[in-house]
Amino acid sequence: MSTAIDLTVQARVVARPAAFPIFATLHYDSRDPLAVQVVFPAEVALDGVEVAWTFARSLLDEAQRGPVGHGDVRLWPHGPDRTMLELQATEGLALVEIPSREVRTFLAESYRLVSEADEHRRLDVEQSLALLLRGV
Repeated sequence: MSTAIDLTVQARVVARPAAFPIFATLHYDSRDPLAVQVVFPAEVALDGVEVAWTFARSLLDEAQRGPVGHGDVRLWPHGPDRTMLELQATEGLALVEIPSREVRTFLAESYRLVSEADEHRRLDVEQSLALLLRGV
C-alpha cells in the first residue's frame, strides 16, 4: 500500500531584478521512501510543461540546518523563515524560496508515513533495479 503526501506551497522564484510568486507542490510517496519531489506548474516552465525535480528527502531535511547538495540540486536555509533551492538544468538555473515552516510541516508528515529508520526497509530494490535497467 502506498501513501503519498502533496503540499502546495506559495514559493518565489528569485530572478534579477525581481522575484515573482508561484505555487509549487512538495510531494512524497512511501513507495520511494528516500525521495521527495518539488513540482512546478506548467505556467512557470519555459516549455509550458509541468516540471518535477526529485532529490533525497534527507537533503530537504538537512537544508533546514545548513547548506547541502551538489551538482544540479543545492539547498540551504535563508534566515529562519526560508529554504532556498538552487536547481541547475541545461536551460539555466532557477533559484526558489520556500517558506521553511511549510517545509518542516511537509517533512514531519512524510516522517510520520515512513520514519528515517524505516526508509531502507521499505525500498523495493528488485523493482528499482528492473526500472533502471529498462530505462524508466
